[in-house]
Amino acid sequence: MKNIEQIAAELQGYDPQALSADAVGEFLGELVQPVTESETLPLMQAHHRVLAADIVSPISVPPHDNSAMDGYALDGAQLQPGQPLVLQPVGGTAFAGKAWQGTVAPGQCVKIMTGAIMPAGLDTVVPQELTQTGPDGRITIPADMLQRGNNRRLMGEDLMQGRPALRAGQRLTPAALGLAASLGLPTVAVWRRLKVAYFSTGDEILSLGEPPREGAVYDSNRYTVFGLLQRMGCEVIDLGVVRDDPVLLEAAFRQATAQADAVITSGGVSVGEADHTKAMMRQLAADDPSGHSGVVFWRIAMRPGRPMAVGRIPKFQAKTATSAYSASAESYQKNQSDHPTRHAMLFGLPGNPVAVMVTFLAFVRPALLRMMGCTEGTPPLLKARSTEALRKKPGRTEYQRGTVTTAPDGGLQVRTTGNQGSGVLSSMVAANGLIVLHHHQGNVAVGDEVDVMLFDGVI
Repeated sequence: MKNIEQIAAELQGYDPQALSADAVGEFLGELVQPVTESETLPLMQAHHRVLAADIVSPISVPPHDNSAMDGYALDGAQLQPGQPLVLQPVGGTAFAGKAWQGTVAPGQCVKIMTGAIMPAGLDTVVPQELTQTGPDGRITIPADMLQRGNNRRLMGEDLMQGRPALRAGQRLTPAALGLAASLGLPTVAVWRRLKVAYFSTGDEILSLGEPPREGAVYDSNRYTVFGLLQRMGCEVIDLGVVRDDPVLLEAAFRQATAQADAVITSGGVSVGEADHTKAMMRQLAADDPSGHSGVVFWRIAMRPGRPMAVGRIPKFQAKTATSAYSASAESYQKNQSDHPTRHAMLFGLPGNPVAVMVTFLAFVRPALLRMMGCTEGTPPLLKARSTEALRKKPGRTEYQRGTVTTAPDGGLQVRTTGNQGSGVLSSMVAANGLIVLHHHQGNVAVGDEVDVMLFDGVI
């Protein structure tokens, strides 16, 4: 496992005081490690979990050649170009769920329903509505209406027995659940749920239910981060609001690391004399004798969301579970017998609400997916034409809140949602995606194409 210094040394042009958004993603890709514990779950409980092992198909799907239409099954070799084909239906009908037991001679066909096993020797199905029935009961297939093999589903054309049907690292979407069920599998092996602890920091932050006071704001970040983590399928450990006090911060970090694989904080990572969060992050990382812990503080070339802290801090097996809700300098006593075991990932996000969401979507979410054992990449950026001019200086990546709609010509178009201040949550609510203006990109004119990151399924 590489430590912080080794990862930084391998990044070309690494500068923590002016880090590009692309370099952040590359750094985190090296820093985080997937979970290693798995569990077996009933299929109905496995939605959105990540597969821990390949699922090899125990059967072929479909298990036999079958009809894709209601109609008549026939031997397609009898079809001749430019000539109609007249056939005599034999008695009985082939239904789905059981094999038809009769025999079909040349010049004959059998009535068949969708999903029924193809009778022996027959390889083509003509839909009933394409046939003409004569007074003698015989059917006529018009010339060149059908080709041999039409409307037949082949055995194993969906999945072949013995081949991988789903790969380790895939998330079990509704479609994947259906596929696993089609193989007759009642359970699946998945990586355990990722545990993520979160708390807000700052003396100016109010919890819901507290009366307003001058200079204070209600904590919105915990609720947006909670929703983002829950959407990902994480087990969320909410540690509330922690005042800017070294003792309380140490208690919160120790409780978080004891319970979680990753710790997310908001606030306290920018330059400020009153912020003790950065100092506590450094102190806890320094307490790790293994040398694998460490924290870096970045100024990312992006807007919004410039300050960010990332790293590893040791997990402590505390003998006392002190809640960050009720901890106080008088009641919390550090247990000197605590010892670090393993590590928890640390993501220190800025305090402004929109900056929290943008840095989470751009950097934290991909890192957590990797920790979950998920192999899916980041959502693809789509192209849309800007309906307005956008001012942008090269040298930083900007994420502007936007609304993507369908243009009159059928393409995508996008406009901003107004005030782009990092504390303006209403413009994030109005958006359905982010306009991503890349590091080297400059001003955007009306009609220019821009990249957009859609929110659907993410927030």
